[in-house]
Amino acid sequence: MSPTAPPAAAARPAKPLLRLGASICSLPAHFSHLSMSTSSSPPRAPPLAAAGGGAATSLLAADPGHRDAVLLAARGAMGNCLGETRLDLAVRGLRLAAKGKVRDVYESGEHLVLVTTDRQSAFDRVLASIPFKGQVLNETSLWWFNRTRHITPNAVVSSPDKNVTIAKRCSVFPVEFVVRGYVTGSTDTSLWTAYDKGIRNYCGNALPNGMVKNQRLSTNILTPTTKAVDHDVPIISLGLMSKEDFDEARSKALSLFKYGQEVAFENGLILVDTKYEFGKSDDGTIMLIDEVHTPDSSRYWIASSYEERFKSGLEPENVDKEFLRLWFKNNCNPYEDAVLPDAPEDLVCELAWRYIFLFETITNSKFDIPETQEPIQERISRNVAEALQSLC
Repeated sequence: MSPTAPPAAAARPAKPLLRLGASICSLPAHFSHLSMSTSSSPPRAPPLAAAGGGAATSLLAADPGHRDAVLLAARGAMGNCLGETRLDLAVRGLRLAAKGKVRDVYESGEHLVLVTTDRQSAFDRVLASIPFKGQVLNETSLWWFNRTRHITPNAVVSSPDKNVTIAKRCSVFPVEFVVRGYVTGSTDTSLWTAYDKGIRNYCGNALPNGMVKNQRLSTNILTPTTKAVDHDVPIISLGLMSKEDFDEARSKALSLFKYGQEVAFENGLILVDTKYEFGKSDDGTIMLIDEVHTPDSSRYWIASSYEERFKSGLEPENVDKEFLRLWFKNNCNPYEDAVLPDAPEDLVCELAWRYIFLFETITNSKFDIPETQEPIQERISRNVAEALQSLC
């Protein structure tokens, strides 16, 4: 069975809510430090290991020297990852509001301070700490936030540090707007897992018989979920939001995904699926929050090899955390085992490289690897304190 071709590039345009039995998801992610120049080095494409830890391919071996340099830097930074934050003890006036699997959220008056750590999560638990990951996620989101303002406003106020975004307070809708373009995935809540079990109506979307893993859907679909205590549970009930708000957020999510697919494809990537979160400001404006098209919230494949690998029954070349998920699934029961094995250092560094590769490929800019050995926590505390003082 032949897959539908990846999306063709298209021209691009230059009050609290009731929570009905659902907990609130992580909160939002202008960025003073992040250069938006596209005149830097072109994106570098390294050899990526095949999904599941197989042999490296040669399709992306454009600059192996750069990959080796990043892997070396990642190994050197293993001892300086941002695993825990306690800004409330270092910055006057901050209060820890929420501790997510990846982001820690602090409150300061009318603002939220979101610190993106290096924690790596999957299967609803933390698996490892990945060097530079927090910086990659924060700067990737900021890049996308800046470029999707023609679709929706967002909550971003500033970014005083490589790992930090200061955002406006808003009432968060307790729904994650998951948009999917392909039948894929390996977790219990993935579309392929459900489809393989015979489910043909998923969150209100009718699915045809005869599809195979990693096949493109005839149209992008929305599969909204809410964060439950144990894991993400698919929902279709609109009781968590008014119909008017849901319809607006739904439209924004589908438009964001279509735009993201166009940008990704122009840069040789396929945006496979992702999630969006929205909040509502005091004046009733629905804003994009949290993160946008990061390798944590999204699945990316290499476009040039997708069709050939699909026809051969091979997993797509991925540029996200899927290969680490697969390693844990192959070496333990990540849902039930109380203690998980340590992720191999080679895989940890490879994931750091893939995240940086994705950032550089999408943004056409060079990722700024920190050269200082200053503890990340001290740097963040200093930068956040100065930023909050300027907002007073």
